[in-house]
Amino acid sequence: MSLGRTRGVCLVGLTGHMIEVEAHLAASIPGFSLVGLPDASLAEARDRVRAAVTSSGLRWPQRRITVNLSPASLPKAGASFDLAIAVATLAGAGLCDARSVAAWVHLGELGLDGRLRPVRGVLPAVAAAVAAGCDGVVVPVGNLAEARLVPGANVVGAACLAEVAARHGAELDEVPDVEPVAADVVPSERVRGGDMADVLGQRSARWAMEVAAAGGHHMLMVGPPGAGKTMLAARLPGLLPDLDEHSAVEVTAVHSVAGTFQPALGLVRRPPFEDPHHTATPAAVIGGGSGLPRPGAASRAHRGVLFMDEAPEFSPRVLQTLRQPLEQGELVIHRAGGSARYPARFQLVLAANPCPCGLAVGKGLECTCTPFARRRYFSRLSGPLLDRVDLQIDVLPVSRADRASGVPESTADVAERVARARDAAKARLTGTGWATNAEVPGPWLRAHTGRLSPDLERALDSGALSLRGVDRVLRVAWTLADLAGRGRPGPAEVGQALLLRTRGQVAA
Repeated sequence: MSLGRTRGVCLVGLTGHMIEVEAHLAASIPGFSLVGLPDASLAEARDRVRAAVTSSGLRWPQRRITVNLSPASLPKAGASFDLAIAVATLAGAGLCDARSVAAWVHLGELGLDGRLRPVRGVLPAVAAAVAAGCDGVVVPVGNLAEARLVPGANVVGAACLAEVAARHGAELDEVPDVEPVAADVVPSERVRGGDMADVLGQRSARWAMEVAAAGGHHMLMVGPPGAGKTMLAARLPGLLPDLDEHSAVEVTAVHSVAGTFQPALGLVRRPPFEDPHHTATPAAVIGGGSGLPRPGAASRAHRGVLFMDEAPEFSPRVLQTLRQPLEQGELVIHRAGGSARYPARFQLVLAANPCPCGLAVGKGLECTCTPFARRRYFSRLSGPLLDRVDLQIDVLPVSRADRASGVPESTADVAERVARARDAAKARLTGTGWATNAEVPGPWLRAHTGRLSPDLERALDSGALSLRGVDRVLRVAWTLADLAGRGRPGPAEVGQALLLRTRGQVAA
């Protein structure tokens, strides 16, 4: 009877749990069983490991092998345990040094030819191992650049199982020189959209976009097709400042789990931009999948922008599930196999036509929709969802005067003002745990703003604004004060914030 041990990491959301992988070999009828709540893909490791060991020139032990993944109460998923199961089995059979194997964390999927295949979520997994005091980690070569982004990690890359076994003392006639398997990454651009100078006219909408960027506010744009709503939304990430170190690591971890991280480009330093199609399912936008759920577009947009074009065309289930992350900045996805938490503090930008035909602007003389069709179309955006959107503006068609008004400001010019406003907010909020005005809760706003203006009082008493709506108007007022270089908002900023909240036209 022999026993081999090593360690792996199980990811639940972005939280990594250290898993002890034990391989028990008994002198009995040969067999291989895997226990410890493995999912279907992990249960298939038995066949992958056996084939990989024999393909590597190592002798498969003809014993009764039982592999336990401890703690047994935690569901495990994925193929990242393949390497740990293989080396623990080889250590139990005496083919590898048991003490050497036990001192390292092993992550990686095995091919039938013994090559190591990259896996998702290596960045948060290695970070969890280092936090638990296990700084020695073996990963596939395809994950090496990503794993080395974790400070304090002693990372070793390997191309095949034979290479790992030889490192742990296995006697091999020859370690094959194989071509490492490259990581399979979903292509994603780090820089999205163009320059603000491309947007002609739309002075009010451009100003509202600057306010949204300066304060991190959610935004709704309503206007006819071709007015420039999509162009403006695509240029919002360019107005946002670079991510700080903590946010960059957090965003990179999400994209590592999602399989959209490109290690060659380093940490994700720019705010991400996600624009799911209106036919996307709740699992695609919010996250989900069989077993433990994967992050969706809302989590991939963490610290960036989630743009929903043609918002009324989205499924009501998708729109309503956005209410939790808009309030809490995270998503908690519950499934029968367990629950997962993903950060989701994004800026939501909604774009909508005023009616099904899109022509109900101005006097609406060209609109062919009935009043009932107009109300039904726009009512797909529920009141509770819109109550969480700080800026709600109309985007009107570009006129001849707008086209002749000269060259608009560039993204760099607007981003400079946004950066100054964000620095002012950050200095004011030092020590509070909040970084932008959009994160500040109501009690702080009401205590530091002073008495509500008569306009806000009337809007609250008439039911035009909820108390949450008043708080969001005050958030925007503080952002307007930061952009103007004032220490606190006055009646002018509060009045302008109220117009931005109620789809009024704003003069910059």
